[in-house]
Amino acid sequence: MGNDVIKNKFDDIEIKVDFLIELCQTLQAENLELRSKIDDLEIDLTRKNEAQELNAEQEALIQAKIDGLLIKLDSFSIDLSNDESKKEPQSNV
Repeated sequence: MGNDVIKNKFDDIEIKVDFLIELCQTLQAENLELRSKIDDLEIDLTRKNEAQELNAEQEALIQAKIDGLLIKLDSFSIDLSNDESKKEPQSNV
């Protein structure tokens, strides 16, 4: 093999190595961006989970209050019905 052939082969190898180095650097940059996005998404997910948990707690509290009010209303209605039936005159048949 002549010197020119060997030089050309080394030039080809150098071009390929440069390409691989550039590709690795690009992939490393993309990897950093993706890791940053993952971190941001994990933070968002944590916040949303906390908000969802808070909403569920508030919903349960509201439902408990509504149930309590309905029980009071039912009790009041029953007491009112009992009072009304006591006031009605008894008919002698």
